[in-house]
Amino acid sequence: MRKQVWPKICIVFLLALMLIFAGCERKTPEAITAPEIKPETSDTSKPEKPTDLTQEADAENMELIMKIDGTEVSVEWENNESVDAIRELAASGGLEINMSMYGGFEQVGSIGQSISSSDEQTTTRAGDIVLYSGNQVVVFYGSNSWAYTRLGRITGKTEQELAEMLGEKNVVLSFEIGAKG
Repeated sequence: MRKQVWPKICIVFLLALMLIFAGCERKTPEAITAPEIKPETSDTSKPEKPTDLTQEADAENMELIMKIDGTEVSVEWENNESVDAIRELAASGGLEINMSMYGGFEQVGSIGQSISSSDEQTTTRAGDIVLYSGNQVVVFYGSNSWAYTRLGRITGKTEQELAEMLGEKNVVLSFEIGAKG
């Protein structure tokens, strides 16, 4: 009789452990809402896509513009593949990211896809813009130390101004392409 009870107890114990571990989901910035991706519509009146050489020439005369809740901010962009990928996403119709406050020192939002990254251990400060996990943009109004890919830095804003822009509510970050000058 004892031999028949022991396997049943083991099975019940294992099932209980599985239920406990299933409920222990780790909350990370990846759990933040992804931006709405709008489907492209077919429009036969659009001109054909320019050649790669034309696009490269146009890209040299265009700059990546970032806005926080519709307010343009000056950014000193890094020269790396991650910024190039964001520039390409912005050039293909703009990129809008719903950001969420996280940790009391940053806003985090999903790009909606993974892009090239080269994470390095970094200590950030207010105004830094980084890529986290290859698919999330983080804008700091405080400081943190983690492995990120640097994207750029907001210029012309004090730490207090950044805290007022980013530290009071979730914001919408938008990227677009505009003419230099």
